[in-house]
Amino acid sequence: MSALRKRCSYSLCAPDAVPVPEFASKGKFWPDEAALLLILPIPTLQETCDLYLTSLRPILTSEEYAQSEKAVAEFLKPGGAGEVLQKRLQERDASTDKSWLIDWWNSYSYMGYRDPVVVWVSYFFTFVDNKKLLGNPAGRAAELIKGSLAFRDLVVSEKLEPETARSGPLCSHQYRYLFNSTRIPALPEDVTRNSDPKTNHHVIVIRKNKFYKLDTVVGGQELSAAELESQLNRIIEDAGTESATPVGLLTTEDRDTWAKTREKLLAVSPINRQSLDVIETAAFVVSLDDTKPVTKEQVHFQKWKSALLAGWADGKNRFFDKSFQFIVFENGKAGFNGEHSMMDATPTSRLCDWVLANLDKGKIDLGRSSVRPNLQAPQRLPFQLNLEITTAIAQADTKLKALLAKHDLKVVTFEGFGKNFIKKLQLSPDAFAQMAIQLAFFKMYGYVVPTYESAQTRKYAYGRTETCRSVSVESVAWVKAMENPHLSLEEKGKLGRAAIAAQSKYMARAVEGKGVDRHLLGLRLLIKPDEPKPSLFADPAYAKSCYWRLSTSQITSEYYNGYGWGEVVPDGYGCAYSVKDNALHFNLVSQHLKNDEFAQHFNEALWEMKAVFERTIPEPKAAPKAKL
Repeated sequence: MSALRKRCSYSLCAPDAVPVPEFASKGKFWPDEAALLLILPIPTLQETCDLYLTSLRPILTSEEYAQSEKAVAEFLKPGGAGEVLQKRLQERDASTDKSWLIDWWNSYSYMGYRDPVVVWVSYFFTFVDNKKLLGNPAGRAAELIKGSLAFRDLVVSEKLEPETARSGPLCSHQYRYLFNSTRIPALPEDVTRNSDPKTNHHVIVIRKNKFYKLDTVVGGQELSAAELESQLNRIIEDAGTESATPVGLLTTEDRDTWAKTREKLLAVSPINRQSLDVIETAAFVVSLDDTKPVTKEQVHFQKWKSALLAGWADGKNRFFDKSFQFIVFENGKAGFNGEHSMMDATPTSRLCDWVLANLDKGKIDLGRSSVRPNLQAPQRLPFQLNLEITTAIAQADTKLKALLAKHDLKVVTFEGFGKNFIKKLQLSPDAFAQMAIQLAFFKMYGYVVPTYESAQTRKYAYGRTETCRSVSVESVAWVKAMENPHLSLEEKGKLGRAAIAAQSKYMARAVEGKGVDRHLLGLRLLIKPDEPKPSLFADPAYAKSCYWRLSTSQITSEYYNGYGWGEVVPDGYGCAYSVKDNALHFNLVSQHLKNDEFAQHFNEALWEMKAVFERTIPEPKAAPKAKL
């Protein structure tokens, strides 16, 4: 495979922006051409089509599968549509200095996506409580800011160690969108604005829907945690008890509407452009909410749905276009909301886990305990609004309330066992969780559905994700066996281990960039407007196989109580999960598809899986005999 053909660039893409300097890009964190990162491969047509048919078999009838075999054979025939599209894809790959997929993926899946980011794109993490700071939101926020600035320094200085996998270092390109980055609404698709982290040290704090610029460096010296806490308390005091018109609510609109409204907002007054500029160039956002959620469902809804929970969410005290924002509640509970477009959750989770772990272990330098007496109060950012803009905000409020009313969220916290026990069973913890999802769904509905699991491809330059199709012939045989009272625990366990092995095998292919879905997407995007749809894509099985009624992904940290996002089809579930050392968490989001009942099936499934896999633990391999 070829080496990384072009250095990643740290670019500014906003239509009203000024270019900023690149990072040096010569350290081990930002690899240059000599770093030998591989380019995302293009699988052969045959291997993709073979795997595709394998993935279809468990979700189709015999008649449907026979029809799909014919469609694939037609696609594969010499000189046929498959070969033509494959050649075009290879030509695209040869003509770019980056991955053949990355620009397509960022546009097709994110920047060109016109629905609201709230629910459909944004995701959240909820943090384990810091007992010492419960009831002290300013103190909690100050520590999160201080820890994040320390991580930011490592990124900018290139001192952060690259993430690694068994095969070597992972691509760090996504970290360029972690700090000082904002998604800008535009037509026909959005753009990204990256601002220079070496000259923009401020953080945006939102309280009572009011935006404040918090400078984190004063007199050439970074504020201590005590100084940050003092400044945050000044913001809380200044914001008072009355809420302002929620300008941030505009970021919950569909992207076309927000793009048009943003231009109107800028035209009202130069003050609005100046305030938006300060927000968009900030390192990140901290939302100080005045509510006190208690249950996991309440906390999770507020992260994801943005909220001031007085029974429901309202999305006002946020700015969803920033790459990320911390949410800190009045009782000191906290979490994180991420904008997914240019980053997957692995870099942001690394940030959060690093900050929380190092704060917990006392490894973050919080600075002096005294507060400099000459610190200027944080600057509130003004907005001048006319009737058209306030009407647009009211319309955004109405739309968001309707969207949120369609949704339900349920948290499954299973504390019977976790990763440590699963490993004793000699099973993959991730594959175990995937099979728990399959079994819980089958218990509830009596059938299986196409299931998406995210597999990262960051071993390759500019890599993001591939789909792991979790449903297999083996998994279907197993879930049916688990509901068969006439089979022994040993028989069920044997079938379950085969199902887990099949899922792990597919995942291994996916992380190598040799799954089905990204390759077929690339081929499909190269069909010309005047060309007939090739047989593989015209076959109804193609659309059926990627209609993800179960959209799943794992992010795990011992410092999280959960994470999640919305469903991707109306009759489906967003199922985010964590496999902690001694617990499993599943976050279920749907349009009121009996999440409580689904959650109960998860608990049943996990206990039943424990029983069957305990009975089928492989015998230890005999130690090799010593040579005489």
